[in-house]
Amino acid sequence: MQLNPTEISDLIKKRIADFEAVAEARTEGTIVSVTDGIVRIHGLADVMSGEMLAFPGDTYGMALNLERDSVGAVILGDYKHLREGDTVKCTGRILEVPVGPQLLGRVVDSLGNPIDGKGPIEHTDFSPIEKIAPGVIARKSVSQPLQTGLKAIDSMVPIGRGQRELIIGDRQTGK
Repeated sequence: MQLNPTEISDLIKKRIADFEAVAEARTEGTIVSVTDGIVRIHGLADVMSGEMLAFPGDTYGMALNLERDSVGAVILGDYKHLREGDTVKCTGRILEVPVGPQLLGRVVDSLGNPIDGKGPIEHTDFSPIEKIAPGVIARKSVSQPLQTGLKAIDSMVPIGRGQRELIIGDRQTGK
C-alpha cells in the first residue's frame, strides 16, 4: 500500500474545513478548604469581586478575597455538605437580591428566597448587594420621628425614621 502525500494533504484540508469546534467557556475551581462559612478556592482565575459562585447542592456564595492563586468566598447558606475537592463554578453575575414592596412582611434568606412558608415571592426588580450609597443631598430628608418605646431615650435622643444613629458604649452596658 502506497501513501500519496497529495491525498493525505487533501484529506487533512477537508477535515479541517469540516471541523466544527463547539467550545463552552466556563470557569471552574476546586475547594481547597472550608472553615466557618468561608471557602478557599483554587482555579478561579477570571472571577470578579462580588460574583455569585455556584457550589454543589444548590448552594451559592460570593467571591470576596481575590488573590493570585486562590479566592476566598463566603457561603450564603448551609456549608456543612461542602468538602475539599468539590467543584465550584462561576456564574458570571454580580450577586443581586430581589427588592420591592412584595418583600414587606416576608421572611427571606440571604439570597431573597422565602423561608416563611407563604409561597413564592413575585418580584421583578433586583439590586446588587454591593453598590455606592446615595449622597447626602440625594437622600430623602428625615421628617418623621421614630419611637423606640423607651421614654428616656425618646426624650433625650430623638431619632428620626431613616436616620443613621451611632450608639457608643462599653461592652455589656445594655446599649
